[in-house]
Amino acid sequence: MIHRAGTLGRAGWSAAMADLHTGVRWRDGGIEWSSNSATEQVIQLDGSGLLLIPSVFVWPGTAAHTSAAWPKTLIYPARGVAALWEHGDTVAPAALEHLVGRTRARILAALETPASTTQLAHTLHAAPGAVGDHLAVLRRAGLVHRARAGRIVLYQRTAVGDALVGSTRAW
Repeated sequence: MIHRAGTLGRAGWSAAMADLHTGVRWRDGGIEWSSNSATEQVIQLDGSGLLLIPSVFVWPGTAAHTSAAWPKTLIYPARGVAALWEHGDTVAPAALEHLVGRTRARILAALETPASTTQLAHTLHAAPGAVGDHLAVLRRAGLVHRARAGRIVLYQRTAVGDALVGSTRAW
């Protein structure tokens, strides 16, 4: 949701829809949508808005609710679904470990996708308080930023954090 909202804010509806799904396209005043089982149709928004719901249950397709009784809704495959089956064995590059320390390097490497303190602690088999302390240092250094998603605070690498993690891969 953070990714989609960021794309929408940065580049507008057309860009936000462009990488949502191959069967979804933005058209002025509506969304062009085709499911695997239906022909293409245009969902007219008429200023009534559109509810976007990421889901792990519709992959690889999409679903839409267009009934007048409910808000118009587009359900699309959530990003990062493959990470659900990953083990938490994040290995940080040695050069990055020497620069920022082992735990901070592992946290930076684990933030390939946004995650909460609790998720990181579980993934890295570390205490949530310790992970929170390291995240605070990484945030002050400009390597991660945080965004609230409901009651959860998600951390994500900044461009500088991405460059730092990426630069160690090249060696």
